[in-house]
Amino acid sequence: MQHLTIDPMRLFSQSLIWLGILSLSVLATKPATAETKTAVSGNVRVEISYEQPEEYQFKNVRLKIIRGGQVLLDRQMPQESEYDRPVASIANENALPVVDLDGDKEPEIIADFFTGGAHCCTYSLIYRYNSAQNRYTSIRHDWGNVGYRLKDLNQDGLPEFDSLDDRFAYAFSSYAGSGFPLQIWEYRQGEMVNVTRRYPQLIKNHAYQMWQEYTQARKEDYEVKGFLTAYLADKYLMGQGQDGWQRVEVAYRESDRAQYFSELRRFLRETGYQ
Repeated sequence: MQHLTIDPMRLFSQSLIWLGILSLSVLATKPATAETKTAVSGNVRVEISYEQPEEYQFKNVRLKIIRGGQVLLDRQMPQESEYDRPVASIANENALPVVDLDGDKEPEIIADFFTGGAHCCTYSLIYRYNSAQNRYTSIRHDWGNVGYRLKDLNQDGLPEFDSLDDRFAYAFSSYAGSGFPLQIWEYRQGEMVNVTRRYPQLIKNHAYQMWQEYTQARKEDYEVKGFLTAYLADKYLMGQGQDGWQRVEVAYRESDRAQYFSELRRFLRETGYQ
């Protein structure tokens, strides 16, 4: 029986698939054209442009950053394939994020890209102004299938990247049966920092959602390992790994339980949870 449970946290992990399909469907009805997405914050103006010579094909993707009327960056972006294309924002297709991420009063630029395909992949190039050198430097952060939401979770005036751990895709199940532990990132002085453990209530809420997913999947005779795996990872994030294991060992009674538990322990160690 097909699993039909709808979990809000998992919905945004699926949204990029529809983002790609819908965007490409619209573009397919247009003649070959060039497109430019722009955003302005204070004295910083950002432009991302590309050409689409054929359906589903994207060429000459460029990023331009103008600060105080001076062009500090004008570069053709590397593409992993001709399907690799910019999206205005993973979190909001109609907005190109130009926002202060680290509280230094200087906006960072988030350039989001979607590589195409049914389940993968997305990544962000985050640009930061270096005042000593009067230039922009960047880092890349890969989101895989899940993407992110830009939200001020701790009400400190700076946004966090509210996401999920994509390493759990296909772990012990199909993609549809996969669960993803909560993952929260901050951008600080040119680096992405995993700060998930600072949000115990959000982790607790997400663990509850994963357990509800497991319960519904079991009722529908669907795959359950993916949801139990994500639930247990969340429990480790809260410092409750032993309690999590007790619940998982009681819940999963299939004939392969010994093998599953052994592989699960190894997987959680490899991903840094256990």
